[in-house]
Formats: sequence, structure tokens, C-alpha cells
Amino acid sequence: MPEPEPSAEKAQAPAEPSQAPADASAAPAPSSGNENPTRAKAGTALHQLAGIQIKGRAPKTGYERSLFGSGWKDPDRNGCDARNDMLRRDLTGIEAKPGTNGCVITSGVLADPFTGKRIDFVRGQGTSTKVQIDHVVALSDAWQKGAQKMTEEQRVVFANDPLNLLAVDGPSNASKGDSDAATWLPPNKSFRCSYVARQTAIKAKHGLWMTKSEHEGIKRILTSQCTRQPIPAG
Repeated sequence: MPEPEPSAEKAQAPAEPSQAPADASAAPAPSSGNENPTRAKAGTALHQLAGIQIKGRAPKTGYERSLFGSGWKDPDRNGCDARNDMLRRDLTGIEAKPGTNGCVITSGVLADPFTGKRIDFVRGQGTSTKVQIDHVVALSDAWQKGAQKMTEEQRVVFANDPLNLLAVDGPSNASKGDSDAATWLPPNKSFRCSYVARQTAIKAKHGLWMTKSEHEGIKRILTSQCTRQPIPAG
């Protein structure tokens, strides 16, 4: 069985698109900086943002990582867990452990979207943590913004949704923790449009809300840098 790996929410429990994810390399469109999301072009992240409900953060009371399932699942039923599926998707030059039907990725190269740097991934104790699988919308953040009302099955789907998973630099993932876009953004500024567009798409897909500061932070990035940023596929 694949060994467990660290998560985006390191302080909570085991972890939370290179080809880089298709949207990770999307070039931001120029903007005048004064667009209104309600008048944004359909199919853009800015337009989608207008439909996200704004509410206060609910208490974190009762949150446990296990409420989103124990470990990585196999949502597409291809025989491989979600972590290894994401390593195969996001890394290049991958190698897999013999006899695992390509399901255990042992090495590869990540063009890290968070830092813009190259990371050589080698599976093993003390090295696997260099590349972690981030929950783009952290599980704890989701819990405080609507996931408490999900069924257990819905939370497991959320935690293993490829749209919400991204192979990234381990230390950057640790610094993010369970922050939203109001308090943490990738150091690689060229990735921020793709990052907030993905967060918006995830919350729209799973019926989660945003706080006012989070919504305003995302709107500020999209209106100032990339009003035509497309909604990511998935």
C-alpha cells in the first residue's frame, strides 16, 4: 500500500496543476483595475466570484481531519490513490515503483507553482516531504465555511477532488497551513491569478462561502491583474 504523506494542514494531521496544471501557466490578462464582478464576462473567475456567498467564519469547533476521510482515497477508481494521481499529473519525468501498475510514484520533477522553482522529488523517508499535495482550499477553512453541513461522503469527495489538489513545495505548503486568500498567497506572484481562480472554482463547486476579507482579496487580485482569468477546468 502507498505510504502516507504529509498534508497541507500540517498542524492538524496528514496532508493537504508541469505539465504544471493547465491553469497554472495561464498568462494574466491586463486590467484597468475597476471592473465590477457583476459585469464581468461569463466564464471568467471574476464572474464566478460574484456568485460566491459572503458570510462570517463559523467556529472551528468539532473539526478533525478524519471528518474528511482517513488518508487518500481513489476517487476515479483507477487503482491509485489521489496523492499518487496528483504526482503523476503535476510532475514530469516520473518513475513508478515496479509492480504497482504505475500507482506509486518514486521520482519526478516538479515545476513548483508556489515558488516558481524546480524541485526534484524522490520518494522516501526525509525526502518525500519536499513535494506535498496541497488542499488549495484547506480542509479546516472549508469546515468553517460550509463543510460542517456536508455529509461525510461529500467531505471525502471534497478532500480528494483533483480540482482541490496541487503538488507543491513542502515548506511553502507548511507556511500556508489552513489560511485563505485574505492571509496567504503564493510567493510566486505570476501564479496568484490561477491560485485565486482555483479557490473560487472550488468554493463554487462545493457550495462553500467566503469571508468578506477573503472575497475582497480575491477580487482585488482578479480586477488588478487578470479580469479575463478563465474558470479552471474540473
